[in-house]
Amino acid sequence: MAAPHIGQQQFRQKPAFKQQVEQFWERVTEGMALSQLWSQFRRDAHSSYRLYSQEVDRTRVEGTSQGAHFFRLAGLFFWTIIEKLTPARRVLLLVALVLIIIPGWEWTWTTQSHEVKVFALDTHFYGGLLMLTLLILEVADRVVMKRDLQIAKEIQAWLLPAEPPNVPGLEIAFVTRPANTVAGDYYDVFARPSDSGTFLIAVADVAGKSVPAAMLMATFQASLKTLSNTPGSLTELTTRMNRYACSNSQKGRRFTTAFIAEYDPASRRLTYVNAGHNNPILRCKSGSIERLEAGGMPLGIMEDAPYQSGQQTLEPGDWLVVFTDGVIEAENIQQQEYGEIRFITMLHSGVMLAPGMLLNSILTDLDRFVGSAPQHDDVTCVLIKAV
Repeated sequence: MAAPHIGQQQFRQKPAFKQQVEQFWERVTEGMALSQLWSQFRRDAHSSYRLYSQEVDRTRVEGTSQGAHFFRLAGLFFWTIIEKLTPARRVLLLVALVLIIIPGWEWTWTTQSHEVKVFALDTHFYGGLLMLTLLILEVADRVVMKRDLQIAKEIQAWLLPAEPPNVPGLEIAFVTRPANTVAGDYYDVFARPSDSGTFLIAVADVAGKSVPAAMLMATFQASLKTLSNTPGSLTELTTRMNRYACSNSQKGRRFTTAFIAEYDPASRRLTYVNAGHNNPILRCKSGSIERLEAGGMPLGIMEDAPYQSGQQTLEPGDWLVVFTDGVIEAENIQQQEYGEIRFITMLHSGVMLAPGMLLNSILTDLDRFVGSAPQHDDVTCVLIKAV
C-alpha cells in the first residue's frame, strides 16, 4: 500500500510546482500576455533606437564602401551608447566585453612529484558576471530616477485642474497624456482674480519633453496665476508673461507656445492671444470652421515682442477646440500623422455629444490610428461647447 501512497503524493506535488511556476511567471510579466510583452518590447526598442540614432550621423562618406560604412555606423552607435555611462562603468563594460569575446585560459604544469595540475579560467563566466553587475548598477539608478519622477508627476498633477470649473454658458472637458512620466503641456480654466467676472482659458506647450519641459511648465503656471492678479488687458498679461519667460528660456532655446483667452459670460465674448500655438478650431453652429490666429510669436524668444488680441462671440452650439501638436502629429507605425483633417472630421461627427463624450471618442480614434507605435509627444486637448 505504500507505493500507491507515494505515487499519489508525487501526483499532488506536481500541481503545486506548476502553481509556483505560474505565480513566478505572473510576477515577472505582471499579468501581461505574450502579445502585450512583444508590443512593449518593440516600443522600448524603437524608443531606445531613436534615443541613440539621433546622435549618429548616418551620412555615407563619398567613396566609402558599403562594408566600411556599416562598420563606421556600428562604431558611432557603440560610442553613443558607451558615453551614456559613467567613466567607471565604461571601463567595466569594456572589460566585460573583452572577457566574453576572448577564449578561456587553461594552464597545465607538473609538480616535482610528477603530479599534473590544471588551472582553468572561464573568461565567459566572469564577463557575464561583470555584465550582471553593470546591469544591477544601472537598474539601481533607474529605480531612484523612477521614484523621483513619480514624485515630480504627483507635484505636476497638483498644478493641473482635476475637474473643469463651472463657467456660465460653457461646457468644458480636457485631458492630457504625457509622452514620458512628466509633461511639458499645460492647461487650465479659472476665474480671473478680479471684479470683472471673467475666466481665463490657457493651453501651453513648452519646447522639449520630460523633466526640463515640466520644470518650465511649472514656471509658466506660476507666472500665469501670479500675473493674472494684476489689472490690465489680455495683451498686457501676455506681454508680462513673455518678459518673464525670456528670463528662463536659455536665450530662446526653451520657448513656450501658448493660447491664452479671457471669456466674459455676460457678453459671451472671448478675447484671445495666440502666442505661436497651434491655431485653435472654432466650429460654429452653422458648421463653418474658423481658426484663431491673432497673437504673436512664442513666449521666451524676444523680450519686446508685440502681441495682438482677437475676439469672438461664442453662440450656443459653437465649439472651441484648443490642442497641442501632440494630437495632430501623432504617428502610426507607417509614420503617418493623425492630421487636422481627421481631427476636424471627428469634431463634425460628434457635435451633438457632450464635450466629455466627444473627447473620449477622439482619444479612442487616436489610439486606433496610432496602434502600437510609441507616443513621441505630449497630447493635450481642451473642448469647450457654448450652451
